[in-house]
Parts: sequence; structure tokens; C-alpha cells
Amino acid sequence: MHWILAITNSCNGLTYVTRFSCDIFGFYVACIYLQKGIQVLTRQWGQVGETSAYLAIMVALLVLMSAWICGELGNSNLFKRYVRKFLEDYGTPLTIVFFTGFVHIGHMREVNVSTLPTGKAFFPTLDRPWLVHFWNIDVGDIFLAIPFALLLTILFYFDHNVSSLIAQGTEFPLRKPAGFHWDLWLLGLTTFVGGLLGIPFPNGLIPQAPFHTAALCVTRQVADEDEANKGKAIRVTDHVVEQRVSNFAQGLLTLGTMTGPLLIVLHLIPQGVMAGLFFVMGVQALQGNGITQKLIFLAQDKSFTPASNPLKQIKRRVAIWAFVILELIGFGATFAITQTIAAIGFPVIILLLIPVRSFLLPLWFTREELNALDAPTASPFTMESVGGTYGLDEDTDEAMASGAQTSSSEGNGVLRGRYSPSSDSAVEDVERGEAYEMTSRSYVRRRSTTSRVD
Repeated sequence: MHWILAITNSCNGLTYVTRFSCDIFGFYVACIYLQKGIQVLTRQWGQVGETSAYLAIMVALLVLMSAWICGELGNSNLFKRYVRKFLEDYGTPLTIVFFTGFVHIGHMREVNVSTLPTGKAFFPTLDRPWLVHFWNIDVGDIFLAIPFALLLTILFYFDHNVSSLIAQGTEFPLRKPAGFHWDLWLLGLTTFVGGLLGIPFPNGLIPQAPFHTAALCVTRQVADEDEANKGKAIRVTDHVVEQRVSNFAQGLLTLGTMTGPLLIVLHLIPQGVMAGLFFVMGVQALQGNGITQKLIFLAQDKSFTPASNPLKQIKRRVAIWAFVILELIGFGATFAITQTIAAIGFPVIILLLIPVRSFLLPLWFTREELNALDAPTASPFTMESVGGTYGLDEDTDEAMASGAQTSSSEGNGVLRGRYSPSSDSAVEDVERGEAYEMTSRSYVRRRSTTSRVD
């Protein structure tokens, strides 16, 4: 099915995808991470007892706090730049390593801690051969699997493509073109191989995919041109190191975890530490989500909201509330169905959100309100391979395609483009946020010849 979608250019449907559906899906994924972390902790009572359960809760919260502090230090002005960068990039994995050994300090070593279950090296988890004996499957079972395969295809179509869109968001000054149709064809190939081997199907994920792009950003410090922050330095993205080596290396490392020595190491990791990692992923995804940022805007004291925030320009405050409520309803419906026996059907709800945004919301919201509340997920340069962005004005399309980057509002997922009259001018940058998190900053022109690149 993936190959049929790729050959028929079905990825052109991404032209209708905006931050509305992406924020809902990202909010859903973040809450699923938090839910999984809680589930891991609640299982400790039935597996190893109360003492181990309370220790697992403490360790999970400490992992969350430590990883969050490392991220905040990376975005602060404390210490030297290389120290901040090290904490930002390696703080979370080092936290996992530390707390894996932390549970063996002092009296905690006497507690029976539940760790990650592992199997034999290069062998399936279940006692079966690697290759699935599909030739022994009944014809009736094949037809029974078709509806589930259709739902899985819908999930992968949306999940993988949206992950790719967000990983190529407007806040990343990319130069290499996108390849959505080719990626979907390759996804079909990996899904086919995964089905023959009976292993999980690989695909793009939120928030891992945009986190990876953010880690490849080369940043620098420049003076903030905003009058309210005059004299302060901000960090902007100079360029992105666009390559395939790091992703390929991640795949090899994943393969390496199947070796005997690394399986022994993985077996040492307490389940409480993994629960903390789920919390870290969930909290980081929520911090940068457009729904979260709109809720923060609505809860803020109006006198402390920057005048440059596009949401402040909306005359009908009820429009903001209505938009956020619709996003929360979409999230609630998606999250609710995953808690039922019909959980496999949640991709259908996600897919239905796209026409709701494109064709129904404009009936009540004005164009100006939608421009402030929502925006294309990726730039026209990225969307060019799928036919552009639906509803984007031609003048805005031309201006953004000429190389203008978009400035960001205070974390509300609103992107603005500014036209650059010179076709030879350097690409303009915006402040880098973690993944697709956006903060209120002024528009900064790239000055590579006069500024030092970190």
C-alpha cells in the first residue's frame, strides 16, 4: 500500500497539512509518552513490591528534573558555549547512565529493582525463527488482516510525513530539497521487510525527528534587535548540517544493541529510569507544542504579553479560545479512542482533522485570525515537492520562496515571512528552539562575514 501511495503522488495531500493537525498530533504523542511512563511505574507494585515502586518513582522524577535542568542550562547564558552545548546534547543520555548506577548506592542496593527485560543476542524475543512462515497462513487470515493493514498505512502516511514536515520546519534554514514520495516508497520497503521478519516497522517519529534536526543546527550569538531586549544576546541558527551519516549511525547503534555485551548493559537499566525518560520526552514535546503555548498566552497577564505577539493582534479573544478548544477536542477524541478496543482506528481521526482545518474552520474564523492562530508546517521551499501550501497567498508564497525565513511568536506556532528583495542575499535565520518550539524574538538577518559561528 505504501508503494501505491508513493507512485500515485499521494504525498501531495500534505499541501493541506498545517500546524493545526500537527500540534494536535504532537500533543497526543506527548501525552502518550507521559501515560507510558506512569504505566511503567504503576506496574512496579505488582512486579517487585512497594519499596521498589517508590524507589522507581523517585528515580523517574530525578531523571526528569536532571534532564530538564540540562536542557535549560543549554539554553541559558551560564558557562562557556561548549559547556552549554555539551549539556544540551548529552545531558539526557548521561542522566540515564548516572541513575542506572545511582540505584546501587548505599541502602538502595538492597532493594530489588525491576530492570529492562532482554533476550538472547540476535534472536527474536519470542521463541521462533527470524522469518515469518507466511506461506502457512490461511487465506481467511490474510483477508482479515487487510483492514488493519489499511489503518496502519494511514497511520504511517500521516505519522511519517508529519514527522518529516516538522523536522523540516520553517525554523530550520534548510538548503536541500525534500523527497516525500521517495521516503514513502522506502518506508514501504522497510515495512515489507519488517513484516517478513516479524519486527516493529520503522518510521519517522515525533518528537525524535525534529530533535535530530535541532541537534544538527549550528548556532551563533547575535545582538537582539528588539527594543524591549536591547543590549541582550540571542542565539540564532546559522545553518543546518544536512547529511545522512548520523541517521545511519543511529541505525547501526540500534543493531549493536542486539549484541550480547550491550544486552547485558541494557538489562542493568532500571525501569524507573526508562519511565523518567518517557517523562522527559513528553515534557519536552509539550513545551514546544502550539496548543501549550496558546494556553500559556491565554493564562498570561495581558500587560506582560509582548506587543509583537501576533495573537495579541486578534480582536476577538473568543476566536483564540475557540481555536484552542477545537484543538483540545481533536486531541481528546484521538486519546480517548486509543484507550478502547478500537485503538487501531485512531489514525482516521487524525486524518479527518486535515479537511476540518482546510474547509470548515475558514467558515467561522477570519483569514487574519487563521493567519495568527495557524500556519504552514514547513516553508514553501520544502512544500514545493508536494505542490505548495493550500490557501497560501501568492505574494506570501513568492516572498518566502525568495529566501526569507519566518520570525516566530511567543511559542504559539505562528510563523511570519518577510520578503528579501535581493535574490543573492543570505538566508535569514530565526532563533533556534528545541524541536519546533518557538519563542518571541525579533527578526535577525544573517551576518556570517561579521559574526562568529559557534
